[in-house]
Formats: sequence, C-alpha cells, structure tokens
Amino acid sequence: MKRRQAIQAILGTPILTALPAASAAPQQTPRPANDLPKLATTVADAAADAERQFFTPQQLAVLRRLGDLLVPAGENRPGASDAHAAEFLDFLLAQSGHARQVLYSNGLDRLQLESGRRFNRRFEDLTAEQAGELLTRLQTPLSYRAPLAEFLWAARGDLLAATFNSREYAAAQTAAGRRAGGLGTYWYPIE
Repeated sequence: MKRRQAIQAILGTPILTALPAASAAPQQTPRPANDLPKLATTVADAAADAERQFFTPQQLAVLRRLGDLLVPAGENRPGASDAHAAEFLDFLLAQSGHARQVLYSNGLDRLQLESGRRFNRRFEDLTAEQAGELLTRLQTPLSYRAPLAEFLWAARGDLLAATFNSREYAAAQTAAGRRAGGLGTYWYPIE
C-alpha cells in the first residue's frame, strides 16, 4: 500500500468507531439556578476617588464652581457637580489636542485672575451674583472671539454634554418616570 492510499484509508474510516464508548463517562447533574454563586460587582470609581489627570487642583476647583453655575441641579436632574462633569473633563482634556488644552488652562486661570482682580476672592468662593458678573460674556452676542468668552462657550457646551451623558442623569430620568433614551450609553467616571 502506498502512503497516499494509507492516508486516504485512515481519513475514510469513521471516527466514532475509533473512539471508546461515550456512555462510560459519568453524567453530571445540573445544579439548580439558585445554587449558583452571586458575585458583587462595582464600578472602580464607586470604590475610590478618580485620579486627577490634566488640571491643577486650583483649576479643577474653578471648573467645578463654573459647572455649578452653568449647569445647576434641577428638580428631576442632577447638576454638573452631581454628575462629576469636571472630573470627566479632566480626563477628556488629558487626551485632547494641545489647542483645546491651552484654551481650558488659560480660560480657568483667567477666570481666577479676573475674580481676584475684581472681587479680591478666588472664583470658587464668589457668590452667584459676583460670578454672574464675570460670566456676562456668555450673554453678549458675537463676543465668542474674546479669549475668555471663547473658553466660557466651550466650557458651557462641554459641561452640558458631560452632565446630560452621565450615569447620574440617566438614573434621575429613569427614576422620574421618563424614558431615558440611550440608557446604558453614558460615560463612566475615570478609571
């Protein structure tokens, strides 16, 4: 018999005849569903604080206060601070381009400088009325080319987006009986 014919003969034999009987293996009884172990899981940031990535501690404090002023909590929705929008933007800007990073760094520093110059206080310590005077640039039309105004418009949009796309916002909408479109597509805090 040639090698080719031997390989064809081996490949042609049924495999089941070459294997030992399958009935000899002991059968396992399935465990009831309530016997399976339950594992508790959690998101990493539910157990620990997020690590600061881009902003200085002072800049992050200014951004948190700015978020409280621009996206306050409502009756059935969390505000920017409840949704941890500043922490998310800290993560996002660490991954963003240089121009966006410069816009935020300079804008937050400028807000702090303006606050000290006009009210002799840090921005995060200003009252809502005092901070409102600094944020009037958001209300003047076509002022978006001024450096501080450009930053304020960008920060407002980013804080709104981070708040409305957070897990806390989706949970609040569901609890209020509203259908939270896109539920499950929110961002998780920084891991």
